[in-house]
Amino acid sequence: MSDKGFDSTQFLKNLTSQPGVYRMYNRADEVIYVGKAKDLKKRVTSYFRGQHTSQKTIALVRQIRRIEVTVTHNESEALILENNLIKQYMPKYNVLLRDDKSYPYILVSHHTHPRLAFHRGPRKNKGQYFGPYPSGGAVRESLRIMQKVFPVRQCEDSYYQARSRPCLQYQLKRCLAPCVNGYVSDEEYNQQVQLVKLFLQGRNQEVIAQLVEKMDKASESLAFEQAARYRDQLAALRKVREQQAVSGSIDSLDVLGFACHHGMACIHLLVVRDGKILGSKSYFPKLPANSDDQEILAAFVSQYYLNPEKEISAVKQIVLPFDLPDREVMLATIQAQQGSKCDFVVPKRGEKHRYLQLAKTNAENAVNTKLSESISVQKRFQALDEALELETPVQRMECFDISHTMGQQTVASCVVFNRHGPLKTDYRKYNISGITPGDDYAAMAQVLARRYKKPQPEEKIPDIIFIDGGKGQLAQAEAYFADWTQKMPLLVGIAKGTSRKPGLETLIMAGSHQTINLPSHSPALHLIQHIRDESHRFAITGHRARRQKAKNQSSLEGIAGIGPKKRQALLKHLGGMQEVKTASIDELMRVPGINQKLAEIVYQHLHDK
Repeated sequence: MSDKGFDSTQFLKNLTSQPGVYRMYNRADEVIYVGKAKDLKKRVTSYFRGQHTSQKTIALVRQIRRIEVTVTHNESEALILENNLIKQYMPKYNVLLRDDKSYPYILVSHHTHPRLAFHRGPRKNKGQYFGPYPSGGAVRESLRIMQKVFPVRQCEDSYYQARSRPCLQYQLKRCLAPCVNGYVSDEEYNQQVQLVKLFLQGRNQEVIAQLVEKMDKASESLAFEQAARYRDQLAALRKVREQQAVSGSIDSLDVLGFACHHGMACIHLLVVRDGKILGSKSYFPKLPANSDDQEILAAFVSQYYLNPEKEISAVKQIVLPFDLPDREVMLATIQAQQGSKCDFVVPKRGEKHRYLQLAKTNAENAVNTKLSESISVQKRFQALDEALELETPVQRMECFDISHTMGQQTVASCVVFNRHGPLKTDYRKYNISGITPGDDYAAMAQVLARRYKKPQPEEKIPDIIFIDGGKGQLAQAEAYFADWTQKMPLLVGIAKGTSRKPGLETLIMAGSHQTINLPSHSPALHLIQHIRDESHRFAITGHRARRQKAKNQSSLEGIAGIGPKKRQALLKHLGGMQEVKTASIDELMRVPGINQKLAEIVYQHLHDK
């Protein structure tokens, strides 16, 4: 195993051998590596078999805490999805391997007469980028097709600027010759550029409609040569569309794969735009007793697409494995919310059916993985019951951790596990205040007092409370629970040891302060490491959010009598925040709208801080 917190053997048992993309997470639940594979099982297995010679791979494997996979049709789709995920997560083990130089784009430049161009590398040039494409050949083929359909220049700027008469591309009717005055107006040329952009966005029908309109207008005004050019352009575009239809062309789809086994359901959402898989995610809804498949899927669709708090991009078709009850009502509601037409599709064959099968495979894989993880967690709980010699099995555990930067923006976390694993709905973060900066003991005392200040229902009282820290932090828990009148939880401190390496943790039992060192391969220790690492991750997440909020907040905010306009006047008149901080009361009074009383308040606030 890569790390005592990740059971690679169990994970690999249910891993598919299809092509796809895998994401590796560390203990802080950050994506540290994204990779693609022709055979997911074979590729991921290679990380956990044999001796690695690369120090980078060794370091990567040591940090793995969990792995997620997304299955694709082929390696080409995996390549594009890998690139999108790398851009999204920026994993530290991918940054040096792949960046924007890895994939080519089509660039529509930002010139008076825009140019269509092949682009690879950092996107520094002004203009609109379309892509990424899986290969340079795909870009060049697209440019070749567009040159036949849209007479927009593709020549280098140096060539374009040096022309005194039209080149051969003009004679072949593949360019309007914007390089030479008198051949095409800027307005007409830019109309063609807009058609190119619509074409690259997959909006072919709009392009055809505009060309038909232009052809009709030219005919009515007796400009028959111009009408003939539009006619030829339409014929070329329709031919391209026919070729796309043969090879497969998908516009805007959300594909929902469904699987349900042993009381657990998964809906796998596959997002397809312009024939490319942009991403995917598995959802595991809580199931009421005796729920049927239609009820589960209908509940997901309504909650996902009709959630006012979530910003869902408009989609033209939602591909389903089977039809839904109240289909028309749900469709009308979704259309009203997103402001555009949408439809449910249950395909039986063709390209959409292939995507549906792909989503279903991902859903099946996710359910099997989740079930195997659940079985693994239950075995770990049993091992913990035995290791601590408990009379009754543990049903609920809570763990606390403290996070801060040099004592500032202190945040405490409380995470909860039951016998199925993390119970994220019961997680809580606490902003700690009113203590000496850096005093972890006082922070621990405060979070315990706030967590348990109200009487708790019997089922909400944890059987074990883990404290991430040594005897000092554990003493705060002992002091708080000394007068506890409800069911008494077992208090356990988790000391990391001098080297702070996983597997060397020491458990400190409350009261006797007896120490227990579980073997590094013990499933009980793996469970304790899991809840400790989860509390650490949750605390760090809360602390980072609080720290970022403090960084973004102006020192002038929160001053009585100083609203947005007066803040802006202070900054504008004095030249910035640093100048405001160093200004005297007299200088502050010279700012429009700031009288002596307000100047004194601002001065005192800034100098007290």
